Amino acid sequence: MLRAIPPMEGEPVARASGARTALRPWLLAFLLMAGAAVFQRLTGPTHPERGGFELAGQSLRYRLPRSGTTPEDRRIEIPAPGTEASATLWFRRYPSAEPLTAREMRIERATLVGELPAQPAAGKVEYFVELRAGAATERIPESGRTVVLRFRDPVPASVLVAHVALMFAAMLVGLRAGLAAAAGASGLKRLTWITLIGLSAGGMIFGPLVQKYAFGSYWTGWPLGYDLTDNKTLIMWLAWVVAAIVVGRGTRKNARRSRVAVILAAVTMVAVYLVPHSLGGSELDRDAVEQGADPRDAIRTGRPPG
Repeated sequence: MLRAIPPMEGEPVARASGARTALRPWLLAFLLMAGAAVFQRLTGPTHPERGGFELAGQSLRYRLPRSGTTPEDRRIEIPAPGTEASATLWFRRYPSAEPLTAREMRIERATLVGELPAQPAAGKVEYFVELRAGAATERIPESGRTVVLRFRDPVPASVLVAHVALMFAAMLVGLRAGLAAAAGASGLKRLTWITLIGLSAGGMIFGPLVQKYAFGSYWTGWPLGYDLTDNKTLIMWLAWVVAAIVVGRGTRKNARRSRVAVILAAVTMVAVYLVPHSLGGSELDRDAVEQGADPRDAIRTGRPPG
């Protein structure tokens, strides 16, 4: 009679150890990607201005937005240090030397609320809040600074989510490919092509769609403009195109060349994500609008350096 062969001693332990070893590079890649996501969230000219102040014996925190969506006015909220507190919202179009406009804010529950008037896509407004509680006053933000807010047209949630998800998924796989190349591991070609496909879809298809919905142009980087977001996406994508070509032509004899190409592409990806998002973005040319141009045709696509 045939008998079942018992598992070899230590086999389950070896499998578990192998699974953990295979999972570690993915975990490291995920942590690097998450760090980049947090950095992108906390930097750049569209991230809300945050801070705190003390007034009327209270320590309060504020969050001032730096982006808005047309055609709605942008709601501005400040925590109220008591029911007797009042505030004035001061603003003007940016950049301009026109006089500041004042709007009194109203109390809604424990919050002082005001609105900034909507601007055309890529139009900007600079503003600050003057807060009063009895004889005490506080300027928000402090030190004479202002907050600059840019408006954009609405972007469908499906397009925006697809763009963001594909970009970070591509970064996850790209970082994993870089780690595999550094360790001399297998599967480099598959990881490289998945990264390139993700970047192509997220950065070169859905990225321009987001730009078109928000500011009316599919592409505002080189050679059409100087938009930093588009240009850094282009640089990152080209780095992975080169890596895919080198890996695709690679053989066992020149495997080192493939590994170096993927490592350089991964380093380029990290460097790109360390540049704050939306720097040097689209800006409305107010002079052209005042001369009768359609606002959609008066959006500058970034400025040349210097």
